[in-house]
Amino acid sequence: MAVATQTLEELCINSIRFLAIDAVEKAKSGHPGLPMGAAPMAFVLWDQFMRFNPKNPKWYNRDRFVLSAGHGCMLQYALMYLTGYDSVTLDDIKQFRQWESRTPGHPENFETPGVEVTTGPLGQGIANAVGLAMAEAHMAARFNKPDLTLVDHYTYVILGDGCNMEGVSGEACSLAGHLGLGKLIALYDDNHISIDGSTDIAFTEDVSKRFEAYGWHVLHVPNGNTDLEGIAKAIAEAKAVTDRPSMIKVTTTIGYGSPNKANTAGVHGAALGADEVKLTREQLGWSYEPFVIPEDALNHMRQAVERGASNEAEWQETWAQYKTKYPQEAAEFERLISGKLPDGWDKVLPTYKPEDKELASRKHSENCLNALAPVLPELFGGSADLTHSNLTELKGFGDFQKGQYQNRNIRFGVREHGMGAICNGIALHGSGLIPYGATFLVFTDYMRASIRLSALSRVGVIWVMTHDSIALGEDGPTHQPVETIASLRAIPNLTVLRPADGTETSGAYKVAIEYAKQNRPTLLALSRQNLPNLAGSSIEGVEKGAYAVVDCEGTPDLILIGTGSEVGLCVKAADQLKAEGKKVRVVSMPSWELFSAQDAAYQESVLPKAVKKRLAVEAGISFGWCKFVGDEGTTISVDRFGASAPGGVCMEKFGFTVENVVAKAKALLG
Repeated sequence: MAVATQTLEELCINSIRFLAIDAVEKAKSGHPGLPMGAAPMAFVLWDQFMRFNPKNPKWYNRDRFVLSAGHGCMLQYALMYLTGYDSVTLDDIKQFRQWESRTPGHPENFETPGVEVTTGPLGQGIANAVGLAMAEAHMAARFNKPDLTLVDHYTYVILGDGCNMEGVSGEACSLAGHLGLGKLIALYDDNHISIDGSTDIAFTEDVSKRFEAYGWHVLHVPNGNTDLEGIAKAIAEAKAVTDRPSMIKVTTTIGYGSPNKANTAGVHGAALGADEVKLTREQLGWSYEPFVIPEDALNHMRQAVERGASNEAEWQETWAQYKTKYPQEAAEFERLISGKLPDGWDKVLPTYKPEDKELASRKHSENCLNALAPVLPELFGGSADLTHSNLTELKGFGDFQKGQYQNRNIRFGVREHGMGAICNGIALHGSGLIPYGATFLVFTDYMRASIRLSALSRVGVIWVMTHDSIALGEDGPTHQPVETIASLRAIPNLTVLRPADGTETSGAYKVAIEYAKQNRPTLLALSRQNLPNLAGSSIEGVEKGAYAVVDCEGTPDLILIGTGSEVGLCVKAADQLKAEGKKVRVVSMPSWELFSAQDAAYQESVLPKAVKKRLAVEAGISFGWCKFVGDEGTTISVDRFGASAPGGVCMEKFGFTVENVVAKAKALLG
C-alpha cells in the first residue's frame, strides 16, 4: 500500500499511531496498543468537536479532555504535538518516559500543560471527569445570564475496559447519571483486551446496560477502526442529549495495524519490537522514518491553533460584554478563576475562651464552614452520606442536584472513593472552587488512592474527617481509626491537621483554605466527643504546626506533646505535675507536616534538644513519634485495634486519663 493512496484522515490517524509506536519503541517501555486502536475516535473528537486553544491550554471555556486509560498516554501526547501545544514538542515525544521529561509514563497535570488531570490508577480519570463536569454545571448555573453565556464547555473522556472494571468508576458514573450531567461524554474503547489477555476471562457484563441503568444515554459504534462517520455521528448525537451524560461504546482492535500482535495482550503494555514495527509500517503503508510526520497531516492538525485562537477570541468578546453588563458577577468570577481569596476572609473564623461551651471539633468544623460559606462562595462540597455525623452542611445554600446546579451542598451518597476522585476533578477544573469531601476518618482507607492523587497532583481539596479515634466508642474497632493518621502522615504533600479545640479548628481551616489556593490538599481529623477550650491555643500556633499551650519558667524538666483531644489531657496532667514542683511544658502539635516545615530555630524553641524527657499522647499508634520524642522519650498510644464500648470507657481502658499521663510522666522523670 503506497502512502499516496491514504486519505488525509488516514494520514492524520496513522501519524498518531506511529508517534506512539516510535516513542514506545525508543523508550523500550510503554503501551502502544491503545493509541493504535483508539486513534480514529481521538482524531475525530479533537479534529471535529473539541474546542481548545493549543497556545493557551488554560483558556477557561475550553472543552476538557481526560484520558482515563492513562497508560495509553502517547495517544494524548501525539494529539498535543500534532495540534500545536508548546508543552509537547517532537523532542518531548522522543523523551517519552525519560527523566524530567514532559511526557511521563502516565499523564500528569502538573508536568505537562494541557493535561487536565493525573490519570494513572484506572478509573480515576472518568471519576475526575465527573468532577470537571460538575464544576462546569455549577459555574454555568451561577454565572450564565439569559443574554450572555459565559460558561459552556464539554468534558470528554476516553476510558477502557480496566476503567470500567474498577469500582471507583461505577461510584462516580452512578452519581453522574443521577445528576444528569449532559455535558459529560465518555468514549469507551471497547477492545476486549487487558493485561491478562481477553477480558472474557473476568469481565463479561453488558457495560452498555449498566450505564443505561445509571441513567446515561448510551450509543455504540461497532467499527471504531475505520468508521469515522459513525464516530462523528455518535458524538454529535451525544452532544444533542443535554439532560443525561453519554457513553459511546466504540469497538476497536487494540494494536490495530500490527500483523502479529493486534488483538492480543502482547501489544497492551510492551514495545512492538523492531521486526513488528517494520511489519506494521508495511501493513499500514507507512514509509516514513521514525518520528517523521507527513506535511499534509501536520498542516491539517495544526489548524487547531487558528481554530482555538478564534474560539478564545469569540469568548473574550462575550467576557467583555459580561463585564460591562454584569460588573458584580464579573468581579466574583474573575476573583474565583484567579485563585485569589477575598480580603479579610479569615476574620470570620471564631475563637474561643476556656469558659466557652465545650464542643466536639466536628461541631467547631461545622461552625467554621458556615462562617466561611457566605464570604467564600468557592466552598463547594459535602459528605459520603454522613452529613449529620460529619456536620458538613452549608446551611441555606441548598443541595447540588439536577436542575439545581447553583447550589453548594453535594450529596455524594455512600461513595467515598468516588467522592475523592470527584473532588479532585472539581479542584482541577480551573474555576477556583474549593471542594471538600467528608466521611469518618477510618474510611479514608476506602478513598486512599484519591487522597494520594490529590497530593501527587497538587490539588487544593479539603478532606474533612470526623470520628478520629477510639473515642468514637460503640461502633467498635471496624470504625475506630488506630493506624489511619500515621498512614496519612506518610503521604508526601498532604498536610494532616488534628486540632485540639475550637480555636485550633479555626486555625486548621485557615491553613486549609490558604493551602487550597496554593494547590495543596489538607486533611482535618476531628473528634466526635466534646473538647475543652484551652487558654493557650491559637490560630497562629496551628499555622506553625506545634507550639507551647502551657509553659514554665526556664528549661522544662519534661515536655508533654499532644494532638487533638489528647492535648486537654496533657494540660490537666501538667497542672498536677506543676503542683508537685515539676517544670512542664505542654506542646500542642496539630500538624507534623507544618512543624517539620519550620526553620531549625523555631523547632528548637518548641522542642529544645536539651530536654530529653518527652511524652507524646495520641489516641493512635506510636509509629513515627520517635522523631519527636527521641530515644529517651515515650508515648501513650494505641498499638492494637480498638474495642466496642462507650467512648469514655475506651479512652480510660487504653490509658488516656489524666492519672495515667501523670504516672507515665513521673516514671519518665524517674
